[in-house]
Amino acid sequence: MVENLARGAADLGLSLTGDQIDRFVRYADLLAEWNRRMNLTRIPPEEVVPLHFLDSLAVCRAIDLHGVKRLMDVGTGAGFPGVPLKIAFPHLSLTLLDATRKRLDFLEAVVSELSLESVVTVHARAEDAARLPAHREAYDAVTGRAVARLNVLAELLLPFARPGGAVIALKSAASPAEVAEAQAAVAKLGGRVERVTAVTIPDTQIERHLVVLRKARRTPPAYPRSPAQIRAHPLT
Repeated sequence: MVENLARGAADLGLSLTGDQIDRFVRYADLLAEWNRRMNLTRIPPEEVVPLHFLDSLAVCRAIDLHGVKRLMDVGTGAGFPGVPLKIAFPHLSLTLLDATRKRLDFLEAVVSELSLESVVTVHARAEDAARLPAHREAYDAVTGRAVARLNVLAELLLPFARPGGAVIALKSAASPAEVAEAQAAVAKLGGRVERVTAVTIPDTQIERHLVVLRKARRTPPAYPRSPAQIRAHPLT
């Protein structure tokens, strides 16, 4: 595991210290331990390094995280990609947002066990948290790893990014048609599609598409809408 993690991170342009690798190992142990009690991930332990850790770290290929101070991970689940990015880039001030309390219980245990500083958890739906002054347009970068189409992800993520900030949507495949479909929606939300970076996850044949949305101006107060409205009438 240690060798695969160090080699895979190097392939992504990262050099992990011994302390950082130790934190990843402990994170993997906690994930396996808690997963026996609750459903955190369906990924087997032997695939956690490539499919969770390296997949998360691939974000560094899409954006220079050294220039990011405040990062929010929306719908973080078991902490991906937020926690691996925090381990690799300890200067980050990280907010982990999820609507499931049990997942945040796990993440709070991880933060404590790994002695991670400047990490907070928020128990809320993205549609609600984005209307709170403490979080609206408060982050330099916002990440989200989800299967929703890009026009839907944009409405959930862009309200958290400050003007000039960025959203990084981790997509399994972002086809030109899907990106084109989302252009108008992204513009309505105050953003623009900056680029799509394709990264092959080390030690796999999996290609991750990292869609970077740049926040050009403030998001109108009407967004995000309610979950029912988003489902019934996605922005176009």
